[in-house]
Amino acid sequence: MSSRKTRLELTWIGKDERPRLEPRILIEEPNLSHHASARRVGDIFDNMLIQGDNLLALKALETDFTGKVRCVFIDPPYNTGSAFEHYDDGIEHSLWLSLMRDRLVLLRRMLTNDGSVWITIDDNESHYLKVMCDEIFGRENFVANLIWEKADSPRNSARQFSTDHDHILVFSNEPNWVPKRLPRTDESNEIYSNPDNDERGPWIPGDPYANKPYSKGLYSVEGPTGRTFSPPPGRYWRISEAKLKQLNEDGRIWWGPKGDARPSIKRYLAEVADLVPRTLWSKLDVGSNRTSKNEMRALFPGDTSFDTPKPERLLEKVLTIASSPGDLILDSFAGSGTTGAVAQKMGRQWIMVELGDHAQTHIVPRLKKVIDGEDKGGITDSADWSGGGGFRFFRLAPSLLAKDRYDNWVIAKEFNAAMLAEAVCKLMGFTYAPSQDAAEYWRHGHSTETDFIYVTTQSLTHDALKKLSEEVGPKRTLLICCKAFNATDGAFENLTIKKIPLAVLSKCEWGRDDYSLRVSNLPTAAEPEETPVDHTAPTTRKKKTGSRAEPSLFDVEEA
Repeated sequence: MSSRKTRLELTWIGKDERPRLEPRILIEEPNLSHHASARRVGDIFDNMLIQGDNLLALKALETDFTGKVRCVFIDPPYNTGSAFEHYDDGIEHSLWLSLMRDRLVLLRRMLTNDGSVWITIDDNESHYLKVMCDEIFGRENFVANLIWEKADSPRNSARQFSTDHDHILVFSNEPNWVPKRLPRTDESNEIYSNPDNDERGPWIPGDPYANKPYSKGLYSVEGPTGRTFSPPPGRYWRISEAKLKQLNEDGRIWWGPKGDARPSIKRYLAEVADLVPRTLWSKLDVGSNRTSKNEMRALFPGDTSFDTPKPERLLEKVLTIASSPGDLILDSFAGSGTTGAVAQKMGRQWIMVELGDHAQTHIVPRLKKVIDGEDKGGITDSADWSGGGGFRFFRLAPSLLAKDRYDNWVIAKEFNAAMLAEAVCKLMGFTYAPSQDAAEYWRHGHSTETDFIYVTTQSLTHDALKKLSEEVGPKRTLLICCKAFNATDGAFENLTIKKIPLAVLSKCEWGRDDYSLRVSNLPTAAEPEETPVDHTAPTTRKKKTGSRAEPSLFDVEEA
């Protein structure tokens, strides 16, 4: 029999089809951003709320945030077939899996090595989602299936069982991830007492016996009253006779109130660690659906927009286990904005993405109340929160290319020069960083310390290119993306020149703004891809030490 492990994979219709995502740029809307009136030490202001399709938003964030997110928490549509006001939570099973897969692949890339992802889900898709996550994250990185008691009372209208719980699937980015322990509670401490007034404080008696064979664990010991004790048949003392004698002399052995009971090893409250997280999360501990609905009613009286928001205490527990103050938290299904609100109160940096209009109508007002110290509910008291920090509101830019009246692909009219430069930098793998030196107007971004990019809609003459080549110099290289140019191939050793915009059609899908889980936005059948006609031979980009052949993104003439 082969010793090779067999890897099981979940299969579904359309699994091999992957969207070719356009890496969009983000545009801030200052009128929707909000910051506290005063800056305090430790306040975090660079939080991000993004309105737009969350798959496109994740692609837009990928370059800047790969390996930087400590904790991902998502509460995706459960695919139950029930209609929700802000999205249709019903979708054909295989499509739901594909759409979730595409998002989780991007989310994993953004996790730090010691990061983790937490996904709330119900029984309808939880087991399929678990197997799919095994494939994405690796089965060895599965941490736990938490059970959250979401219901306060049974639903007698249920046809079979009244569902009391949801799942929270937890996966880590590497196998040796260890969750942070939880602070001890009054309930966990109340079992400790101090019947003998031990100066070391409250304690509980520990079982002195063990089932595991121990060569030094077979002996008899005499107690204070002369009574002799031995391990029960088949069991052993946990410690050697010498160790027991040492602990007894130190007052760490308890023989009962009369000194005639079997010996117990004292375990002191002062010496025990914080609590290891457990997999059953009670409504009394983290709240229920009713708790979260009451929190939303307090924030928005009379508003019943959200049927299943998550309580703040639930997110507080997640972030306590999975992160530390200052860590970056990401939620790409923001919903009512609970993740950002809790992260703000707990001193974490956050990014949230939400497609619906409630990004403005609910999340922005909620976060403003948190920042201004006007939100008195949720974990405000336990977190000792009084306001502070801020966030920036972004929209996804439109698609870089749009069709004109002749059905030709052209640069979208919404793009000004700066937006175009930033978008092309992202497409070409450059970091957008415009030079502050007016003399180097052509430095729009860089890929290395000596390799730069210049984006313009102008047609560049031979003389203009010669001047640019001289300014760049022999020790640097420049990629020029322009409308047209007049130069022969290889005329300038330090310049690579490409034309915009048509050839980018082969790199990603253009003009698609919605990859959401809404049924109405799903394609009914695969559409044939448009293939532009290549009227010219591909240009090649020159290194300062020679040439590097590279398919051009901008090598097709405009119609």
